[in-house]
Amino acid sequence: MSSINYSEKIPNNVDLSSDRTLQRALEQWQPNFISWWDDMGPEGSTDMDVYLRTAVSVDPQGWAQFGHVKMRDYRWGIFMNPGDADRTIHFGDHKGEKAWQDVPGEHRANLRRIIVTQGDTEPASVEQQRQLGLTAPSMYDLRNLFQINVEEGRHLWAMVYLLHKHFGRDGREEAEALLQRRSGHEDNPRILGAFNEQTPDWLSYFMFTYFTDRDGKFQLCALAESAFDPLARTTKFMLTEEAHHMFVGESGISRVITRTAQVMNELKTDDVGRLRAAGVIDLPTIQRYINFHFSVTIDLFGADESSNAAIFYSSGLKGRFEEGKRPDDHVLKGQTYKVLETRNGQLVEKEIPMLNALNEVLRDDYIKDSAAGVGRWNKVLEKVGIPTRLSVPHKAFHRNIGLLAKVKISPDGRVLNDAEWNAKVNAWLPSAEDRAFVASLMGRVVEPGKFANWIAPPVMGINRQPVDFEYVRFN
Repeated sequence: MSSINYSEKIPNNVDLSSDRTLQRALEQWQPNFISWWDDMGPEGSTDMDVYLRTAVSVDPQGWAQFGHVKMRDYRWGIFMNPGDADRTIHFGDHKGEKAWQDVPGEHRANLRRIIVTQGDTEPASVEQQRQLGLTAPSMYDLRNLFQINVEEGRHLWAMVYLLHKHFGRDGREEAEALLQRRSGHEDNPRILGAFNEQTPDWLSYFMFTYFTDRDGKFQLCALAESAFDPLARTTKFMLTEEAHHMFVGESGISRVITRTAQVMNELKTDDVGRLRAAGVIDLPTIQRYINFHFSVTIDLFGADESSNAAIFYSSGLKGRFEEGKRPDDHVLKGQTYKVLETRNGQLVEKEIPMLNALNEVLRDDYIKDSAAGVGRWNKVLEKVGIPTRLSVPHKAFHRNIGLLAKVKISPDGRVLNDAEWNAKVNAWLPSAEDRAFVASLMGRVVEPGKFANWIAPPVMGINRQPVDFEYVRFN
């Protein structure tokens, strides 16, 4: 099961050729996918040869090979981690029973909804990033963008396979709809709000791949616990690829901060106007972008108090992050968890049944993970003697979902009235002026080894190649 058959029309390690009906259905979906890629994939990339990694097995060691490929010819396929015939369900009401190989009828609608929602995020991010290649700050960065784009395409294939194989006509219709919705479209938008936001510049892109792809990691980790074994095995392999997406975000922002700090030390100033005149992104602007992308992303975890979260867990559909490492009974009845609400103009904690708080549990795990990366960015500043420190805002800041929706709260967690919020909002969230300034820096740099003025080169290249390697060949 670990090796992948590339001689098939659709590369796979799921023995697709043994199910002719399924194979034919997916082969009919394939040209629609390519048509979507041609319409909505990276602008102007058709003739480029890109140094991409392609999965050749699902073993953690040596699972990918690298080589120059035309993106339209990338071999998108269907890959799952090997199965374990003895696997049992390890949480919820079915704990101890054998994991499901087929969809139980009573959970069909919920499982379909979970798979469709996950599947919808994958093409959405490709659509959001469609224009970014035109303003890449280096050939190295252009290649990383394209690698993420093709892998989001493959993650779409992963969910479409599950829909086709396990959900009959409904699944086939949902798979078609995944190619019909469009990010930000007025009449037919993507399902989740963050995937309808624009990604207009590379600072936004790095923030998206750091914060929003990290949401992807946590959602996939929760699904990798699922009692529905094909979903668990599929998402476990997707996580292998997701790690690179977060690396692009974390290292990208780190390189922006490194370059800004260099110029701050050269000019001996933290004056925003002078730094902008020198063509780098000042730290207050970086902080505002962090505030925006962090707050938009933590909304993706859903309402703080959710009966759906309880149903998904108790049914065995979706576990917690690192479920197996938690020292409790993995059933959670009778247990409680604290969530925030506002009372008399103050943020206060209230206890609710833990089963209903599982979105909040996952959000809190995500927040810890996100803050750790921001700590690593601060080490960049500390190392070169810059006293400023970046941070993630309070989790109640700028929320649009759940108990905290639309409540005006400062980044340090104070409840505000409308006048106080309006007076300070441009100090906390990117203003039109900030976005215009960042956009003004975005010019295409694609000569090997050259980088835009606002970002430092990486420490090392991809797959042990030099930084000035020809990652993209423009034919």
